[in-house]
Amino acid sequence: MISTRGRYALRVMLDIALTQGDGYVPMKDVAERQGLSLKYLEQILPPLTKNGLITGLQGKGGGYRLTRKPEEYRIIEILELTEKELEPVSCLAKGAAECDRRSTCKTIGFWEGLNRVIRDYLGSKTLKDLM
Repeated sequence: MISTRGRYALRVMLDIALTQGDGYVPMKDVAERQGLSLKYLEQILPPLTKNGLITGLQGKGGGYRLTRKPEEYRIIEILELTEKELEPVSCLAKGAAECDRRSTCKTIGFWEGLNRVIRDYLGSKTLKDLM
């Protein structure tokens, strides 16, 4: 399941994409439009800025803006920064210990297929697709 943090990160990115024009978008404006507290928003922004998805400017006329065009952001890229795992079951998570039942598991093929569908779908959609 996608966490609240992941859903809000996607909403914040979309909000910035829709409102930035040629300038920076003040976070208080994003917080108001998205119904978030500034404090919570300040927890969502660091991975987005640290990984170069958005850039910030302090002071008058400051705020945040995208570093690329909306069509250059894959949804999976945004969610992978906020989610510990996107896999539908823990045994498929990156770094998970090998399940001792894997060789006899009748459902592993199903979970692997679902994981591929999820990742392919998230990888095929861009921020522009949501605009």
